[in-house]
This record gives sequence, C-alpha cells and structure tokens, in this order.
Amino acid sequence: MQTLTPSFILIAALAMTGCANQSAESQLTRKKTVNICQSGVCTKQSADIQTFQPEPVDAAAEQRLQQLIQLAEQEDNPKAAHDLGLRLLKGDGVARDSYQGIQWLRKAGDRGDISAQLLLGKMYLSGYEEMGPDFAEAHAWLSRAATQGSEEASQLISEAQDGRMREREKYQLRKDRRDYWHWNYHSIPYYWHWHGQGWHLY
Repeated sequence: MQTLTPSFILIAALAMTGCANQSAESQLTRKKTVNICQSGVCTKQSADIQTFQPEPVDAAAEQRLQQLIQLAEQEDNPKAAHDLGLRLLKGDGVARDSYQGIQWLRKAGDRGDISAQLLLGKMYLSGYEEMGPDFAEAHAWLSRAATQGSEEASQLISEAQDGRMREREKYQLRKDRRDYWHWNYHSIPYYWHWHGQGWHLY
C-alpha cells in the first residue's frame, strides 16, 4: 500500500482550505480580467475582448465552390468533377486539399473522363506528394485512358508494367530473405547453456 508523505498531505490540505474559503458563487463567477502574454510581456485585459480572429470568409468564392460541387456531384457531368479535383489539387480558387482532389479526379475517371484517367495514371506512376508510386493503380488508370485513345497513356503503360514487375521481384527478394534468415537463426548455436543451477559458457 502506498503511503502519503507529510509534504503531500500538507499541500492537499492547503488546496482544500483554499477551495473551502471560496463560496460556490465565487467559484462560478467569471473573472473580469485575464492575463495576456505576448513576446514575454504580460498585461491584464478584459475577459470580454475576443482575441481569436478567424480568417474572413470570401462569400463569392464560397458560392462558386458550392455551385461547382453541385455540378460535380451529377453523374452525367464528369468534367465538373475533373475541374473540382484539379482546383483542389492546385488550391486554385478553393482551399487546397490534395486528398479530396484525388477523390474527385477518381470520380471523374470512373465516369469516363479521359483527362482525369491520364492524370491519375501519371500521378500513381511517379508518386504524388507523400505517397509513393502505385504501379498497379497507374496501370489500371492508364489502360482506361489508352482504351479511349490517349497516345500518351499507351506510351506510359509499359513503364507501369515494368514497375509492377520490379515490385514483384522486390517482394520475392524480401520473401526469400525472410525465409533464409528464419532458417539461418534456427541453426545458430548458443554461447551460454543452463547446467544444473546456473548458466555456463561453452
């Protein structure tokens, strides 16, 4: 069982005394001033003053964005989904959001937009921002664009295929290494062995 030190008991008693001396109303009463510290200098300031200043909302830009989203959500309007994805990737007229940008491009590509299919194929082939290349995804999107007549996609498909082959070779190499080292460490002898009531070095 843990014992409490005298110093801890004293601190706890002082804290309880401080709370006991305050009435319920005083504990609930909001302070009229607060300390505001900036660059190492602290001053008292009225608690009613708002210090958080949110960024102003551009009402016109927000209206344009919402209208484009409504267009992009229409199944028969892949070009709007393409444009929304592209604007989100670039941060052009909207707050930049690469994840949402890719999602909208995928929607456009699924609806048959060849430009979105080619762009996605190229992004997955080379990797984008923090994500590395995904050759299987690249091959899938480039194949869809090539089927629709994109010559650039047709030329890039071989790179995606080579990448997939290299990935398979790397995977097999890693698997072979794991299998080898699994066997290898089972064959390594020990230095110390238990004998009687103690460990002995052999």
